[in-house]
Amino acid sequence: MTWTAPALTRTTAGDLQLALGTADERTMLAGWLQWHRETLLIKCAGLGQEQLARTAAEPSGLSLLGLVRHMAEIERWWFRRSFAGEPLGDVFTGPNDGDEGLEGADPARAAHDFAAYRAEVAAADAAVVGRTLDETFTTARGGRVCSLRWVYLAMIQEYARHNGHADLLRERTDGETGDHIGG
Repeated sequence: MTWTAPALTRTTAGDLQLALGTADERTMLAGWLQWHRETLLIKCAGLGQEQLARTAAEPSGLSLLGLVRHMAEIERWWFRRSFAGEPLGDVFTGPNDGDEGLEGADPARAAHDFAAYRAEVAAADAAVVGRTLDETFTTARGGRVCSLRWVYLAMIQEYARHNGHADLLRERTDGETGDHIGG
């Protein structure tokens, strides 16, 4: 049986700019991050596992499933491994998993990979409960000192960049565009 990425309804009620335009900083950062997380899933909604793993913008090997896998890795890296200091390995490991989950997307594992992504998002959110935006950590790569605020901003830009890729991949897969897909 072929698995299909489920439809998603946005959790941010109303117009995002109105809802978050005057919110406090933490609410604003968390809200924009949630918006981008949902955007990635919306770009995947309604596609079957083969479509999700398809590299639709040749010669690039990038796929929507690869982006979901990659963002699971990035969620874990910044929120849990770096900020919270949890001693964790990678989400996706093995000889075919490639660059932070981008490669090695197996259509037969699409449901598993989406579940892993959702679990990482939930764990990332849990890792920052009760923590302030001003709390800092030293990165394992480069020994730079960063704050939780920086992590939120880095994650928003990471999603924004990859959601642009997802737009193109989705359009090349079935012609759909916009944020209404599957919802």
